[in-house]
Amino acid sequence: MSTGFARHIAACNNLASPAGLVAFHIGPQQVGWLEPDLARWLAFRPRDFHFDGRGVALAARLRGAAARGQALAEAAQGLAKAGYLRLRGEPFDIRAEPDGPVLATLDRGAVPAFGVLAQGVHLNGLVRRADGLHLWLGKRARDKAVAPGQWDNIVAGGTPAGLSAQETLVKEAAEEAGLAPELVAQARPVSRLSYIMQVREGLRRDILHVYDLDIPEDVTPAPQDDEVEHFELWPVRRVLEAVRDTDGFKFNVNLVLIDLFLREGLIDPDGAEGRSLALGLRAGA
Repeated sequence: MSTGFARHIAACNNLASPAGLVAFHIGPQQVGWLEPDLARWLAFRPRDFHFDGRGVALAARLRGAAARGQALAEAAQGLAKAGYLRLRGEPFDIRAEPDGPVLATLDRGAVPAFGVLAQGVHLNGLVRRADGLHLWLGKRARDKAVAPGQWDNIVAGGTPAGLSAQETLVKEAAEEAGLAPELVAQARPVSRLSYIMQVREGLRRDILHVYDLDIPEDVTPAPQDDEVEHFELWPVRRVLEAVRDTDGFKFNVNLVLIDLFLREGLIDPDGAEGRSLALGLRAGA
């Protein structure tokens, strides 16, 4: 059984094998994984979904991301009515690879059900003081559907269709923390983390684009929407102990913070534990 930091990585990579899941293709490329029950539901939509020895594929007649996205939107609406998922009203791009071309779009709420890649951004808000490194954290609202009341990065969010990671970061930083675009433009891309997590809704195959931003001491983040209750500035040692010893942080935020601890030398990156953790942070790649 994993303990300490490693248990968080294990929790985000809890799929022992895709055996029993049905591959989902767009053209020749596999883009996702389906639960058998959902695949059987799609079998009743033969105009848009075809079955063969490879699994399930969007119909070849659907050419271009727009036409494929429309077919998937109609299927997602039907699946929502049938109780398979809950629509979020926010389209995400579907790619076979993180940097590949956009093949279609799919409602964010249906992304786990289809087991397709999703991408998001996380920002470490750093304050470097004479007494050491401090980190801004956000307390998630208690009515959030995911990880209510847990601690989060100062800024984090999924990348919606049509936006880059950098554009998403600027958007989320303004919406969640009231950070000025000219400040956020100074954020440094530092890591790309990944995991494959089996959840009740299906599979989370997430790519996290991680940024560091040095925040001046005279800048205080302030909630701009109902996503965050409040922000707190913690010494990094307190953050490290909380990640190691508690479950107070949102599941994937633990991974972002472990990556920060490794890069800052708070966990020895060259030791056996550090090397193992670094490998686990990219287990979904």
